[in-house]
Amino acid sequence: MKAVIPVAGIGSRLRPHTHTQPKSLVPVAGNTILGHIIDRLQTAGITDFVFIVGYLGDKIVRYVRRTYPNLKATFVVQEPREGIGHALWLAREEFRHEPEPQGILILLGDTIVDVDLTALIATPGSVLAVKEVKTPGMFGLVETGAGGRVTKVVEKPKIPKSNFAMVGLYKLAYPEKLARALEWLYDTDVRTHGELQLTDALMHLIEEGEVMTTCPVDNWFDCGRKDTLLEANARLLNTAEFLEPRDYSEFPDAVIIPPVSIGRGCQISHSIIGPNVAIGDKTIIKNCILSDSIIGTYSELSSAVMHDCIVGSDASFKGMNHSLNIGDNTEIDYS
Repeated sequence: MKAVIPVAGIGSRLRPHTHTQPKSLVPVAGNTILGHIIDRLQTAGITDFVFIVGYLGDKIVRYVRRTYPNLKATFVVQEPREGIGHALWLAREEFRHEPEPQGILILLGDTIVDVDLTALIATPGSVLAVKEVKTPGMFGLVETGAGGRVTKVVEKPKIPKSNFAMVGLYKLAYPEKLARALEWLYDTDVRTHGELQLTDALMHLIEEGEVMTTCPVDNWFDCGRKDTLLEANARLLNTAEFLEPRDYSEFPDAVIIPPVSIGRGCQISHSIIGPNVAIGDKTIIKNCILSDSIIGTYSELSSAVMHDCIVGSDASFKGMNHSLNIGDNTEIDYS
């Protein structure tokens, strides 16, 4: 099966980090968002990838070729960027001739999903991965009828009639039909919220009679925002890989509270690190207390107390040291 991954977005909700790198390359739990996606797809047996790149796309190309040199990868450039439907329309010739009903897998490049991919791939027909949400108006939604068959998909409706959101993972059994639906979308210029949406192409397929079902996912992290990125970092760190006992003797005067991910060549002294902290390679940390945070590579932190923070690569932060002589009945609040 071929996987198609749109990674052309500008990532405005993750600025300033996305001023210098695509959001799919933002670090999380010892890897990048895109790295987590590729690793999970490879574990499910997928070796053929199509990446749709745009904003800072050259960095994604270099990352994939350097990190996954044996990956069968094709790159399609989306310029200008007019929505996920437009991105897939540009890439349609790369997947339209894939065998049916095996189909293709589409996974958005800023989305990490906890689901049994092998079981999803083996499910007959087209499948939309969904998750029940509390604020349905913010997402593309799925409505179902008898037997769990999808009757309608709609992008961010003003009056939601369902609370099951599409999580950015789609198994589409008939790639040629999808390609024709994308061509219809482009030719008729059907736009929702100003963009060519994959949701509208899927609705066209449903109206043409294609059967689609849903697959609920255990966890879904839309990593395009700070809060969800930190949540994804914590959830991914709280897995067996990071919870196993480790030797941190290289940091003799630091306290490490698992789960954490510490990159290669880091220098950590007189600090308390964890829980839920991911630190990139070659980072220097002195006299700090860090929890629930992501720290990039080649950065330097000193005299800092940080929680729920994201610090980019090659960044420097120096806090304040205090020498105090405090008398009775005194209250000091630095917050």
